[in-house]
Parts: sequence; C-alpha cells; structure tokens
Amino acid sequence: KPEFWSVDPYARIYPISFGYKMPMTMLGSQVAQVLESKNAKFPAGSHVVAYTGWRDVAVVDPDAIYDTYGKGHSALPKVAPAFKLPEGVSRSLLLGTLGMPGNTAYFGLLELCNPKKGETVVVSGAAGAVGTLVGQIAKLKGCRVVGIAGGEEKCQHLVNELGFDAAVDYKKGNVKTAVRRAAPKGVDCYFDNVGGDISNGVIMNMNMYGRIAVCGAITGYNDTKPVLYPALQPIMVAFQLKMEGFL
Repeated sequence: KPEFWSVDPYARIYPISFGYKMPMTMLGSQVAQVLESKNAKFPAGSHVVAYTGWRDVAVVDPDAIYDTYGKGHSALPKVAPAFKLPEGVSRSLLLGTLGMPGNTAYFGLLELCNPKKGETVVVSGAAGAVGTLVGQIAKLKGCRVVGIAGGEEKCQHLVNELGFDAAVDYKKGNVKTAVRRAAPKGVDCYFDNVGGDISNGVIMNMNMYGRIAVCGAITGYNDTKPVLYPALQPIMVAFQLKMEGFL
C-alpha cells in the first residue's frame, strides 16, 4: 500500500516513445508498505520502492514484468527494498533527492557535463525536482550557476533559498539575451530539461568545448505535430560542443 506517489514529467511522454499498450495504468513510482507477502525478500511491514503506477493497492510478483515497466533499455526498475533512512527523515525523499531525480541530477551533471571550478553552469527546468539539485551540486563544485524557470516566485526561490547565482525567467522575453546577461563569460555546461526555444537560446551562448547533458524535452511533451527549430550543427561544429542524452 503506497505512502507516497511520484508525479514526474516523463510519465507524459514515456508511453508514446516506448510503445506502451493503451489503455494502461498511469506511470509513476511509489514508496509502499508491504501488507502481506509470500516472498522472504519483502516481508510484511517492510517498505519498497516500486514502479507499479498510480494504484491504491498493488499485488506484485517481484520477478514478473508489468506493462508499467516498459521494454528493453527503457524499462523502469522492478520492485526493490526501500533504503532505511535515519529517524525523522521522510521516505518521500526516496522518490526525490535520494531517488531517481537525485541520481539523474548527480550523474547527469558530473559524468556528462563534468563541470570544473570557476565554470558557468546553466540548468533549465531549474525549479523542478532535478533542476534544483543540479544547481546545488554545481555550486558545491565551485561553479557559477544560472537557473531558468517560469515566473518571478520560482526565480526568487532559486537565488534566495537555493543559492543560485542568477535566475532567468523565460516568460519575460528573449532567453538568449537574458542568459548572456546572467552568464557574461559564456556557458560551459548546460543541463537541459526542456528543449525547444529555451535550449536554443542557451546553446547560442556556449563557450568553446562546452558540454550539454540532455535530460528531457518538457516543452514538447504536449506537441501534437512536429515543430521546426534552427539547426544546431553549425554552432556544434564551430564551438566543438559535446551533447549527450541519457535516461
């Protein structure tokens, strides 16, 4: 029985991209308590992290494959025991900082972007579960951090509470110009959660040998027809940029 559910942007695009059968249970992970068990690895009263979708109660065979997992390299994880947390720490963090969003931020930034002390890191979707962590990790690495978010309240949160050096409100105008002002020395690393025009504006400000980690493309998840964007190949070649996507 779940204690916490996740509501993640990927749930909108995963079924379309990876061939899930419709109709289906809505995707999502959960931290749940085992009510009854016939498996010694998951005794009654223990807690698990499971991608069983949005269900009030789930009956699960830990070794089975369900339609909410997906197929092949895109498959979501099977049921796993929940990590034991210190007393007073909410198990909801297993779906956030200590779970998939935390791993995404940590490995996406450090392994793909490989930021160096003194470099400038820009992250889009900066007020989200992944973006907030990317910015804070980059600060720990000694970088200048610029976050892109929608609305003054989110931007103030990034700067005043999370320690970002600057924030760009993409709803206020030209992102390319705003990023140039916030990152006058150019952008060395870009953690991309959104794609679209916002990302084009950032990439046009990249420095030589810049690195781009593509985590998501939220701006296009609701598109019903193809959208054309300017070609990136000229700036990719001219500035010898590295762009890599990851799951």
